[in-house]
Amino acid sequence: MAKIVFGFGTSHSPLLSTSPDKWHLRVEADKKNPSLEYKGSSYNFDQLCALRKKENLDHQSSLAVRSERHAASQKSIKVLSEKLEHVGPDVLIIIGNDQKEVFDENNTPSISMLYGDSVEHMAIPKERLEKMPPGIAIAAEAVSAITDTSYPIDAEFSAHIIHSLTENNFDIAAMKSLPTSPSGRRGMSHAYGFIYRKIMTKPIPAIHVCLNTFYPPNQPTAARCVALGQAIGKAVTTYDDELRVAVCGSGGLSHFVIDEDFDQTVIDGLKNLNMELLSSLPEELLCSGTSEIKNWITTAAILKESNLEAKVIDYIPCYRSEAGTGNAMGFMTWE
Repeated sequence: MAKIVFGFGTSHSPLLSTSPDKWHLRVEADKKNPSLEYKGSSYNFDQLCALRKKENLDHQSSLAVRSERHAASQKSIKVLSEKLEHVGPDVLIIIGNDQKEVFDENNTPSISMLYGDSVEHMAIPKERLEKMPPGIAIAAEAVSAITDTSYPIDAEFSAHIIHSLTENNFDIAAMKSLPTSPSGRRGMSHAYGFIYRKIMTKPIPAIHVCLNTFYPPNQPTAARCVALGQAIGKAVTTYDDELRVAVCGSGGLSHFVIDEDFDQTVIDGLKNLNMELLSSLPEELLCSGTSEIKNWITTAAILKESNLEAKVIDYIPCYRSEAGTGNAMGFMTWE
């Protein structure tokens, strides 16, 4: 029987792949965004600056603090990488999401899975990098392949999970390979690329589960993510092969505006594998980049019956502006 032996959650923010002295490159985009989501309401940049004036965010977004928090984040990434290598699982289930890198408005499944033998990881052509907005190209290149390559998918295990989920009333978009675009092949989303480039020291046969956390109208709710995770956990324990399985949630925590209070509520639910709390998280707070917390919720639900102990490696709010924009980084294990 397959057995879950390790779990972890990690942020995959572009800030993690960008030197702190260049974080300001995304602030110009923040200033042009008329709908920065914070605590269930939308603000522009100046409104957020006024609202959060007493939080000392000028200091927290200073280069000195950015540098300290970037270094702490790199340390946490290294810890996760070393722990995963030490455990040496036979397969890694990655729960991630897509930001119109693979899917578009004509085809955005709520929940999708790969069940082919491999997945492509593509290098980004130089001409495409040159067309990217300021601050994006640096991070995109860091989580893309150095040269076009492919990584193994455990096709048999994936098919078993899809079949089991279907029996449990989940309608899964099943893909032998990632879809292609009119311009050619598409590689994996950065939620997965980050794991291959930053966490894995060598390729591990994987299961890719992709949630549409970002885009209306078919985002799975927090409660649905809990149910999905529990159903995947059941599928793992009913698989006949003796596999040692690790599970990963990629993304989060709060962004593109940091909300430390909400993050702490989420972390409490994750630490205690409190499915009632995680199921009841307000959908109006799980929006924009913060919606990637649903990848962690699904991961926690998979781990619910594993008897593994949760450990918070670090929580690091990485502010890039006085408006509170940036990304709260989370790093956590269940072992």
